[in-house]
Amino acid sequence: MAKPFYETKSLKDMSGEEWESLCDGCGKCCVVVLEEEQTGTLWRTNVGCKLLDLKTVRCSDYASRHTKVPSCVKLSPDNIADLHWMPDTCAYRLLSEGNPLPDWHPLKTGDPDSTRNAGVGVHGTLVSETEVEDDDLEDHIVE
Repeated sequence: MAKPFYETKSLKDMSGEEWESLCDGCGKCCVVVLEEEQTGTLWRTNVGCKLLDLKTVRCSDYASRHTKVPSCVKLSPDNIADLHWMPDTCAYRLLSEGNPLPDWHPLKTGDPDSTRNAGVGVHGTLVSETEVEDDDLEDHIVE
């Protein structure tokens, strides 16, 4: 039996479809993160990006996300190793660090709901940034 593409290809060698399929749908990368300017410490909040559909935990306008949310980072094989704020469970991060995908990942289970079923995502834990004033974001720090 042939090994799956994510075990045989580098991130740079993956097709666009393969690259996109690495996303497990956890929604953690769409959580507002605050950075302490003096120390560089990152603080995660319970606030999701204004484009994050809180029910599906998917971007509501994926094609235009970089235009509508200029701070939205476009992940690529060239920048993933530098994005230390990405979740430890992120497939892009794991593979770039030479680690395997977790057993609950949809590419391993064949079940698109396996991330949610494993309790790994942010399903049901966020409020939208459209409901939170910027000055109140510190009140939403969860870590």
